[in-house]
Amino acid sequence: MGDYNLFDILGPIMIGPSSSHTAGACRISKTARIISGDGFNKIKFILHGSFAETYKGHGTDKALLAGALRMYPDDDRLKYSFEIAKEQGLEFSFEKGDLGNVHPNTVKIEMYYPNGKVNTVVGSSIGGGNIKIVEMNGIKINFTSEYPLLICRYVDKRGIIAFISTILSDNGYNIESMHTNKSDEGVTLVIELDKNIDENTIETISKNEDINFVKHLVKGF
Repeated sequence: MGDYNLFDILGPIMIGPSSSHTAGACRISKTARIISGDGFNKIKFILHGSFAETYKGHGTDKALLAGALRMYPDDDRLKYSFEIAKEQGLEFSFEKGDLGNVHPNTVKIEMYYPNGKVNTVVGSSIGGGNIKIVEMNGIKINFTSEYPLLICRYVDKRGIIAFISTILSDNGYNIESMHTNKSDEGVTLVIELDKNIDENTIETISKNEDINFVKHLVKGF
């Protein structure tokens, strides 16, 4: 028998009828905003599989938008996310789509910024409010919210991983897992850690001129 925690058995504290279709959806979208950053004025949700078939009845659409507004799944304001987004001037839309060979509860989130930049995140709600992020700006990645995360993107250059690993070790952090993905834009590095990282450590890593993107997600993001 596998190891399960209380959260796995009882499900998350949340607003809405389904841990997969509301809590998980909210967490995917909130994660997408953390990764992508603030400032977008338009957001599009492309819904796949079960998400596409049931999103209105289960409130998946409201949960997704709530996450994009930085709400947690148990936020009482979740059911009013449409109204809140309109008050903030955020344009939003929902479309059904085929995202390929992915989990049935998967969504692609496109965030549009005034300067023309578009950031995309693809995530799946895998049950009990748990999520898995599988793609970021077209780059295949794979992480859950089980551990605190450090995501870095850097120029493909020898010594960067050693640089980051040394800083983490010197500051008392243990690496649980490490994954890299190379693309034309450079290397995306995703590190799962044993505990959340302090701001000084993140700042030290960010000062490396070959590292152009650093994002920390606390455990349970």
